[in-house]
Amino acid sequence: MSRYSEIAANLASVQSRIGAAALAVGRTPEEIALIAVTKNFPLSDVEILHELGIRNFGENRDQEGLAKSEQLSGDSRWHFQGQIQSRKIKSIGSWAGVIHSLDSLDHARKFATLTQFRQREFFVQVNLEPARVDRGGVALESLEDFISDLHAESGISPIGLMTVAPVDSPAQAAFSALKQAQRRLIPDFPSLTHLSMGMSGDFEEAIYEGATHIRVGSSILGSRGLPA
Repeated sequence: MSRYSEIAANLASVQSRIGAAALAVGRTPEEIALIAVTKNFPLSDVEILHELGIRNFGENRDQEGLAKSEQLSGDSRWHFQGQIQSRKIKSIGSWAGVIHSLDSLDHARKFATLTQFRQREFFVQVNLEPARVDRGGVALESLEDFISDLHAESGISPIGLMTVAPVDSPAQAAFSALKQAQRRLIPDFPSLTHLSMGMSGDFEEAIYEGATHIRVGSSILGSRGLPA
């Protein structure tokens, strides 16, 4: 089987699963943005996905995202979902239209100084595993204060919340907690209309709980990534 055929079959399977999960809870597949995570995969795979109609691409590393975005057609939308480093902010802001992992006021202030800052969209990353400081994200109990300070100090009105489900507990419970947080906050922060949650192993559970953006890599591209 050619690489094109392999990716096409995998993508069709994922899209079918998205449709079934959405319909099961009275939603439509069009409500859900599928972000193809291309970390560690070559540009040729990204080009195949683009030919197959995918326009949202996710990267965890600035250098890789910058290189690929410069070589792909301008109608693509690039999402940065890795942990943000201060020294990389200017570069990230040059290619990523959506930042999924904002969790620092200092980073927000730096993004706000960039040219065309208003053309960027931001999710606030929420950490549902307080013991995992390596994961990044704002704790649930600090979320309201963080979003309030975020707007006051940088002018950023985030479009939603993002999380990664804990490894050792049910994903759907985590996604439900994020949905509840959104419901609690949205009266005061009406821009929080989106939820970025769900990856290859749990995107159906995320859709059940209201995900608007899912980040899927291995279910589409397999395990043929380049060395990290």
